[in-house]
Amino acid sequence: MKQFLYNFFQLKENQTTIKKELLAGIITFLTMSYVLIVNPNILSETGMDREALFTTTALATILATLLMAFLAKLPIAQGPGMGLNSFFAFSVVLGLGYSWQFALTAVFIEGVIFILLTFFNIREIIIKSIPNVLKDAIPAGIGLFIALIGFKVSGIVVSNPNTLVSLGDFSQHNVWIAFAGLIVTAIFFARNVNGAILIGIIVSTIFAFILGDITLPEGSFMSIPPSISPIFGKAIEPMLTAEGWKQIFSVDMLIIVFTFLFVNLFDTVGTLIGVVSKMGITDKDGNFPRMKKALFSDAIGTTAGAILGTSTITAYVESAAGVASGGKTGLTSVGTALMFLLALFFAPLFLMVPTAATAPALIIIGLFMISSVAKINFSDFTEGLPAFLTIAFMPFTYSIAEGIVFGMLSFMILKVFSGRHKEVSMTVYLVSVLFLLKIVLDALHILG
Repeated sequence: MKQFLYNFFQLKENQTTIKKELLAGIITFLTMSYVLIVNPNILSETGMDREALFTTTALATILATLLMAFLAKLPIAQGPGMGLNSFFAFSVVLGLGYSWQFALTAVFIEGVIFILLTFFNIREIIIKSIPNVLKDAIPAGIGLFIALIGFKVSGIVVSNPNTLVSLGDFSQHNVWIAFAGLIVTAIFFARNVNGAILIGIIVSTIFAFILGDITLPEGSFMSIPPSISPIFGKAIEPMLTAEGWKQIFSVDMLIIVFTFLFVNLFDTVGTLIGVVSKMGITDKDGNFPRMKKALFSDAIGTTAGAILGTSTITAYVESAAGVASGGKTGLTSVGTALMFLLALFFAPLFLMVPTAATAPALIIIGLFMISSVAKINFSDFTEGLPAFLTIAFMPFTYSIAEGIVFGMLSFMILKVFSGRHKEVSMTVYLVSVLFLLKIVLDALHILG
């Protein structure tokens, strides 16, 4: 088995070891394990069974992450996207009044379309046509975005009705738990200690236990995963009736599927470029090996996830934590998947880690990812402004996709009206038109 892993994942060629890869996978798991709590909470608002959602969330994450591990051989984990599950629950079901089965059907259709787009290289063409300046801006924007997530979940930064955001309440334990982990992680990084992020998470968790914010699980740490039968296969139920097909070919379904497609495409693209660029395997244009296989992993994961009973699957920016800890191959993703498998049976133990304890990892990774901003030529306004908008929109709109939208739109407009239209590819023109179309459709939908 050891020799197989070394050969299949080319560990020697990548100058890594099984231990390093699995440790990186554990770190990725710890930084994204919140999905096991948040996704069921959000989707259960639609009437879906919460216990079944916990199991489905874990199973979909395991399957999609293993696809990325063995098909694309990249250290990138996948799971139900946070923004996408909110759109699923609060817009499609609670907002438009459709059933959650209908929403799952939309996700399933989106996944099938993504498989076709990937097979015909359309998604890859879109990624490769992204201007280099935006490829440098995307990682920096994601860095600020995930750092903001870390500050927010720990309570270091809180909402404020007068100033939008402000410094949090330092009388809250979460703030000090996060700062303890941040200081420890930073010190160990400065001393070049492997596993610094994991050490920081462990220290933060111990500190939380000392403060009395968490307690050891009562009884056995092991439990049988809840059944997924209440939600499994419901995505294809509307396809079995004539009334269901009427809904599938409705204008609302078109808008819903388009929105899922749009957000998932650019969330995944942004995450892939952002994380892979930190691995040092991108070429001078920002492209990377096995891109098509990575996109297939995402598309198949989304389709399978819908059948299992969850919203759209996407690559997770928290994968950057594992990469920064030494993860270089798909074996890191295997490690993450194994941890989610364990979480199915030892949920009380794994869920004991407080969210604040994982916040330092996100903040530190934000630091690492923002370094790509140094490559941007801000003296050229036609590139500096699009890059700035890309970086700024991600944290300020709480969306990777919106950063890409307004970055690319401004790039196209500035290049065209400054007489440099030859620097804009046909794909950028096409995608920009689709962006504008979506904005118009959103405006009309809101006005309607």
